[in-house]
Amino acid sequence: MNPIRNAASCLVTALNGATILGATILGAALVAGPATAQGGEKVRVGLMFTLSGPSAVLGEQGRDGFLLALDTLGKKLGGLDVDVVTVDDELKPDVATNKARELVKRDRVDFVVGPTFSNVLRAVVRPVTEGGAFLISPNAGTSNYAGAECNPNLFVSSYQNDQVHEVLGKYAQNKGYKRLVLLAPNYQAGKDSLAGFKHSYKGEVVNEMFTPLGQLDFSAELAQISAAQPDAVFAFMPGGMGVNLVRQYRQAGLSTIPFLSAFTVDESTLPAQKDAAVGYFGGANWAPDLDNPQSKAFVAAYEKKYGSVPGTYAMQAYDAALMIDAAVKRAKGDLKDKDGLRAGLKAAEFQSLRGTFKIGNNHYPIQDFYLVKAAKRPDGKYETQIAEKIFSNYQDNYAAECKMK
Repeated sequence: MNPIRNAASCLVTALNGATILGATILGAALVAGPATAQGGEKVRVGLMFTLSGPSAVLGEQGRDGFLLALDTLGKKLGGLDVDVVTVDDELKPDVATNKARELVKRDRVDFVVGPTFSNVLRAVVRPVTEGGAFLISPNAGTSNYAGAECNPNLFVSSYQNDQVHEVLGKYAQNKGYKRLVLLAPNYQAGKDSLAGFKHSYKGEVVNEMFTPLGQLDFSAELAQISAAQPDAVFAFMPGGMGVNLVRQYRQAGLSTIPFLSAFTVDESTLPAQKDAAVGYFGGANWAPDLDNPQSKAFVAAYEKKYGSVPGTYAMQAYDAALMIDAAVKRAKGDLKDKDGLRAGLKAAEFQSLRGTFKIGNNHYPIQDFYLVKAAKRPDGKYETQIAEKIFSNYQDNYAAECKMK
């Protein structure tokens, strides 16, 4: 089959709005047999994302990506009708803990999909999984749950936090950069980010700066960078933090120092950063220009429905829905069959938007990773584009520590 013609066919299907990815991509994803067998039983899903404050755009992409997948699947998961409850964790672990308990005890959800941030993930794992539901993280992927604290009812559709940062560390190493400044917010994902970068980078770190989570003024940090004159800067500043950092970096006249980042220049921040971010490198497990038919159709459908370019936050949440769909089918629609659902989640029998994808022994993905570059498209929109593949079928460095019970 001609791959270009096949991709075009899928894209037309998406734009017509019938079955957004089409049977050629999802195979039997729309088969609805189990609903009848279970007498109308519904899959209950709780969506927990950060939907307020400066980082809301990340959560909105996750929510929208998941709901787009439900559209694709005919509003069903594994052939069963779906009830969705959406909550805002407000990027507050205590708030998230209470809402997680409500989702499990009051709303009796079978799956919780979320959260966006790692500090919230750490807060909700126990109330969700010990409450009897499966937790599917479409973004946060801390090192502890990838290793010694791995959990049989926690699955991650994104990555282990370190991995994307390792892409930039490997790139900096390959480029021969000798002296770097590192910058991240002071919480678990920030610590994981710099640990991941240093796993692949063996040069000198002349300054390692941690800022408060949510900081928006980086004048003090930029003054230190200017004084150090490193060969490059690596930053992890998601959401509104990344928007301000990139703008201020340009305004400070530091663009002669290469700016490398992860979750700082991406589809959640580029609409605000615009030309200030063009040419800056990042790392990712996917980009909107990835050349496979299911990804092309997804991007077209997302842009048509939401009017913006999807990022990894949306893609990973979309794949989380496909994971649940595959698991419910594997369990033949029996939501009480926890072992069957768990086996289905681990088998991951679906076509990921990113192509190569499987679940490792610790319930974290094994997948490819890329160096991406921020670009302005001919239509005036901004997106990241794949520059080169850095890692193939890459499993995180903590999986060997996982002794799943």
